[in-house]
Amino acid sequence: MTTWQGWHRFATTDPPAPPRPGDPPRSTEERLAYHSAFVTIRTPAISQLAAQVRTLMILGRHQQTTARPSLIVTGPAAAGKTTALLNVGRTCHLAHTRKNLPPPGSAHATAPVAYVLVPPGATAKTLITEFARYLGIPVATRMTQTQITDAVCHTYTQAGVQLVLIDEIHRLNPRTTTGAQAADLLKDLTERLAATFVYAGINVTDTPLFSGTRGAQLAGRATLITCGPLPARHGTREPFRDVITDIDNALDLTHHKPGTLPRHTAYLHQRTAGRIGSLTRLIRQAAITAIHDGTERITKTALDAVQLDHLAEQHNRPTHNR
Repeated sequence: MTTWQGWHRFATTDPPAPPRPGDPPRSTEERLAYHSAFVTIRTPAISQLAAQVRTLMILGRHQQTTARPSLIVTGPAAAGKTTALLNVGRTCHLAHTRKNLPPPGSAHATAPVAYVLVPPGATAKTLITEFARYLGIPVATRMTQTQITDAVCHTYTQAGVQLVLIDEIHRLNPRTTTGAQAADLLKDLTERLAATFVYAGINVTDTPLFSGTRGAQLAGRATLITCGPLPARHGTREPFRDVITDIDNALDLTHHKPGTLPRHTAYLHQRTAGRIGSLTRLIRQAAITAIHDGTERITKTALDAVQLDHLAEQHNRPTHNR
């Protein structure tokens, strides 16, 4: 998805959909593929990010003199940050293309969304090269960073990019010379492109990104959205149980009884520490196993048998073994 062709394919391909009453039964292979990809569960973070992106895109649409306001999605690993980023990007892409059909005779629509990964050990030149690669802008070895940046700004403006999604932002370290230059490049792009920038990274507020003069500039322009573990209870609401109910309703198992998973809410919260990534992986693996072994349902015994990601397993390890 770090090229326009890949992103366009992702955004325009219908996401997996749960079975509907009256639909013919799916084959085993279809159900295995469905539980492997699975539906996107709308978490509070996704709803908050969608609302903020919509507002900031309107706010920055006619702003010309300074960098437009941006967003930072932060939180621990397996908390659903990238899922939230991609979901909002897809929504923006589809909304734009529905309103802006390509002109007659044009083979391509505009490119409203760009998705860029910060490369490990990013320098300003390697980072701007990733921006160029997304839209297929030719980059010769002899080109300077300034030349590539000018080409990117021109092409992104011509393509109508309105939303720039930058993932793995925690890889930038402004305390190093190369990291500082890369951070300055991003600041330059936010001032030259008529687009809203949304960054995502692991525990960004604990990284050097928010320290020093450059960190103060970023913090002063960005709204922070925390994509953390879901609490078992928040006031009178039970957000984690709500997510489990949505997952429960989306399963496609022949012997599954609706309402089974919500009965194990306390167990699932303890097992995954409320991390949406760990939760969906646990249930998807259990569903795939249930199809393979013919049981076609998820029980607590089946959930116990699934080995989770290392982060979740560490959380569940007894204190005296840590």
